[in-house]
Amino acid sequence: MTPRVVGVIPARWASTRLPGKMLADIAGKPLVIRTLEAVRKTKTLNEIYIATDHPQIFDAVREHGGVPIMTDPALPSGSDRVLAAIKDKKADVVVNIQGDEPLIPAEAIDTTVSLLLSGDDFDVTTAAAPLKPEQLDNTSVVKVVTDLQRRALYFSRSPIPHPWRCFPPASAFLRHVGLYVFRRHILEEFCSWEVADLERCESLEQLRLLVHGKRIGVALVPDFPQGVDTEDDLERVRNHLSLSS
Repeated sequence: MTPRVVGVIPARWASTRLPGKMLADIAGKPLVIRTLEAVRKTKTLNEIYIATDHPQIFDAVREHGGVPIMTDPALPSGSDRVLAAIKDKKADVVVNIQGDEPLIPAEAIDTTVSLLLSGDDFDVTTAAAPLKPEQLDNTSVVKVVTDLQRRALYFSRSPIPHPWRCFPPASAFLRHVGLYVFRRHILEEFCSWEVADLERCESLEQLRLLVHGKRIGVALVPDFPQGVDTEDDLERVRNHLSLSS
């Protein structure tokens, strides 16, 4: 049987740098709806849900024809919100898509899903794009290194590989993209585990998968626009969508 692939967009109200950003107006529509519209262009998702913790986001999604699911505001992470959203749904593969990615390329999602569906090599797949030189020392930009089979070896906010004795080729530097494709049972296991020490140290929850020996495949994508974390990001996306409309 063909696996049923479900996409879930976690959209919580709270945000450290930009509270309520999911409803920020972008060319006449809320940010979360702009993300939903981008995700709807994919070819591999059988269904898309938006998992939220706030009635205003719930109502906005429903008003624009999306499928909102209310989840507990006390859930500790987006991954827990994704799992809560699909607990009564038929889903063999679950895609966790950030709600603040209105410029997300549909092809990046499809490539990452296809990598998981191509065989049994990976438990989870994610994506990475070339790292720009100015991002190397930026701790807000997560880096990833892989083996020859494109399996993740480690994720870090520090420069990896570290240019100690020589400077590696540009192709060795990859920027991790926060997009995850889980086999359902792996997502269930992941959310049942305690926070790992490495995860706590780097503030990167994907490290919990690595310390438990899970195989994370990394799909390479040519580029991946930055999401919305600040007012400047919001203005950049507004300008981009206004020019392209």
